[in-house]
Amino acid sequence: MKKLYGVIGHPIAHSMSPVMHNDAFTALELPGYYHAFNIKPEDLEAAIKGMKAIGIAGFNVTIPHKSTIIPLLDEIAPLAEAIGAVNTVILKDGKWIGFNTDGHGFMSALKQDWKSDLQKEKVLLVGAGGAAKAIYYTLASEGVLSIDICNRTLERGEHLAAGCPFPAETNALSLLEAESSLDQYTLIIQTTSIGMSPKVKDTPLSLNKMKPGTFVSDIIYNPFKTTFLQQAQEKGALIQNGLGMFVYQGALAFEKWTGLTPDTERMRKIVIKQLGGYDVNR
Repeated sequence: MKKLYGVIGHPIAHSMSPVMHNDAFTALELPGYYHAFNIKPEDLEAAIKGMKAIGIAGFNVTIPHKSTIIPLLDEIAPLAEAIGAVNTVILKDGKWIGFNTDGHGFMSALKQDWKSDLQKEKVLLVGAGGAAKAIYYTLASEGVLSIDICNRTLERGEHLAAGCPFPAETNALSLLEAESSLDQYTLIIQTTSIGMSPKVKDTPLSLNKMKPGTFVSDIIYNPFKTTFLQQAQEKGALIQNGLGMFVYQGALAFEKWTGLTPDTERMRKIVIKQLGGYDVNR
């Protein structure tokens, strides 16, 4: 009998996770099936109880449930607790245990596409939302000491920096302040939804003062190359979209559920084929 896994969110029909994970189960000849569950916020508590009752072995969590699910779980991994968001849940000994693989998924992709030694890089994080928090905390936990945050609302950046439990030298900047000092950064990470379909021409900030050779990452992968990444590439940057982060966070979840490591290159190709795009990172 196949074990059942899934992803919960609202809406959820657009998710690429089912095709990616079900292919991984097939490739590894594992008796598993992954399904997308559209769960409204008001139904979340009942759904989590029901999923345990029918024996779902594990699931992913996406918008809008990453934070609101926490009180409904039995245990939370320390990093997920610090971030205040869960994207992966496993059923172990009758308990729901929550993890956050977003930050480590981003780090794995960054190391794959750029370099493994990041501690001496000077980083600018664009945005101060949930994704920014996961990436910021993970960068800091791995010893990256210089991480500035710019955001439309300065207070959100200050709040994010103040709450980090790991050591990092961080300045909270306005967008104008970040734009004026862009040439001091070696790594720029765009974590907002600005530039996502259908508003594909929007960008979060000007790259006029960015120096050539800067590595610019945008966690969006639809479109595959945002206007922000196009502008960065035109100015001589190395670029990365969010495809790798999506693949690696999914692979980490898969490992937690099954104990086996899926073929991340195969997962990458499956998502690219499904979306009808191409890989800007290769």
